[in-house]
Amino acid sequence: MKLLLLATLNGVTLAALYFIAASGFTIIFGMMRVVNMAHGSLYLVGAYLGHDVASSSGNWFLALAGGAIGAALIGALTHALFLDRYQGQDLRQALVTIGLSIIAADLMLAGYGGLSYQFDVPSFLYGSTPMPIIGGYPTFRLALIGFAFAVYAVLWLVVQRTRFGIMIRAGVDDRVMLSALGVNVPLVSTLVFALGACLVGLAGVIGGSALSIAPGEDGRYLLSSLVVVIVGGMGSLGGAAIGALLIGLAEQIGLAYFPTYSIIVSFVIMVAVLAVRPYGLLGRPA
Repeated sequence: MKLLLLATLNGVTLAALYFIAASGFTIIFGMMRVVNMAHGSLYLVGAYLGHDVASSSGNWFLALAGGAIGAALIGALTHALFLDRYQGQDLRQALVTIGLSIIAADLMLAGYGGLSYQFDVPSFLYGSTPMPIIGGYPTFRLALIGFAFAVYAVLWLVVQRTRFGIMIRAGVDDRVMLSALGVNVPLVSTLVFALGACLVGLAGVIGGSALSIAPGEDGRYLLSSLVVVIVGGMGSLGGAAIGALLIGLAEQIGLAYFPTYSIIVSFVIMVAVLAVRPYGLLGRPA
């Protein structure tokens, strides 16, 4: 029972981190149909920028802001300079962002080396919280669940209850008509890309606080975001939340009970979902 509860808690908290990272991906890829294979690089950029801010200021909340804003600015420049001209050309977008991710990975390796970094979290989030059966659990990892709920609530309000959200949804359905109505569609697309990059930069700081920052994390979170969005359904925040929960639980419970085969569990879930619902659990045809 103790092992099961511990694996479940690990899965839920990992799912919260996956959702924060994948929520940016579901906006960029699922809603705007922009193929961003540099999403994992933005995660790592946000984490490293946040670490620099934390090292110089000693303030974890400033690190959150620094990682999120830095990733958002880099994302906006990436979209404006490289991706907007290839709107609707999936293969070119994929190749451009793969190239950018390789360049970014080498630059970060040269700048930060192959060492692992971790943040010092605020004192009220440090330590463990007493829990029945398992004894105690890291307080910061429990706070991850609250972060994920906050991100979901804010994103839902932005997409469903604001004028900007209306323009996002209209641009998904008919980009040409939205432009004919006088909306600056390239600017809206750049802002949406910046919002998605901001979220994954935020996830980088949070993930670096709960786990660590190290070379290779970019590939891990790109893959996990892809799987989460595919399972949940492109463009659906609720789908991203469900997909993250399924993948997080599958990874951690699999790691606890059959570690040799745990790496394939996520892909088995993805194949099973796509066999029944080709557009994901809560997705809709493009």
